[in-house]
Amino acid sequence: MAARRDHHLAGTPGHQVHRTQRPTEAGMMTALSHDSTLRELTTDQGVLRYHEAGNGPPLLMLHGSGPGVTGWRNFRHNLGTFAEHFRCLVLEFPGFGVSDPAGDHPMATAASSVTRFLDGLGLGQVDIIGNSMGGIVGTRFALAHPDRVRRLVTIGGIGRSMYSPSPGEGIRLLTEFTDEPTREGLVRWLNSMVYDRSLVTEELIEERWNHATDPETLASARRMYGSKAFAAGAAAAAASDEAPYWAMLHRLRAKTLLTWGRDDRVSPVDMSIVPMRTIPDAELHVFPDCGHWVMIEQKAAWESAVLAFLTRKDAA
Repeated sequence: MAARRDHHLAGTPGHQVHRTQRPTEAGMMTALSHDSTLRELTTDQGVLRYHEAGNGPPLLMLHGSGPGVTGWRNFRHNLGTFAEHFRCLVLEFPGFGVSDPAGDHPMATAASSVTRFLDGLGLGQVDIIGNSMGGIVGTRFALAHPDRVRRLVTIGGIGRSMYSPSPGEGIRLLTEFTDEPTREGLVRWLNSMVYDRSLVTEELIEERWNHATDPETLASARRMYGSKAFAAGAAAAAASDEAPYWAMLHRLRAKTLLTWGRDDRVSPVDMSIVPMRTIPDAELHVFPDCGHWVMIEQKAAWESAVLAFLTRKDAA
């Protein structure tokens, strides 16, 4: 999945950036494709792949987790809209079959890859949009580096269940698929992600199945969502003296927009209560008739709300 290398640009020392030809502004909405936006950043821990489109302030877009996920699949339908206002950078986390694996737990390498990525591109402060796991990664990065995140947008995922069972239905179905991958299990999990099941097309199923059953990708998924991994993670958390990230949200300094699907079965909407009440400068926007993939299922409404938040003058 390497990018076509039309020309080479130097990053910061020790890093190399390979870019495909960038589409013109006039053709932005029609020219954006997987291949035309794909880039590579060579780092001391392997190649990070990403998609880039648009000009303007940098906007880092971080994908979620699950069978067959990639940054491109999470945000490909939103990229054109945001590229009219921002330099969009859709990072592919290590451990999901696109960027080079980094050898550690995918959540741990996701967090460190954000720093490697921004440093490699020579970027200081950015805005971040994070979907589900990407929202947690973005939040952790903003807590650790308060001067590097101007505004943060999360899509479900962050917080702690207050009333709903934990883990949620979608996470339980994800674990079942990860333990025993079948096409039927994948379809059950995909259906848990959305309110409108017509979005789960045969094309989507085939695309996700082919990627999710790749041996390396599946092995990585089991390190995150397999039943053994869940049990080990719960035991480690119970024995740890370190506070969970959601207990530190009162220290978050970035202006934050929490976006949520009212009908989310992966991270139920009651998870939003803790971040909404504890992040000092947080707003919550809940979208009706919408599951976990808010940026897909309520595309136009979500893009409008997020653009208003990111571009309004009083958010500086």
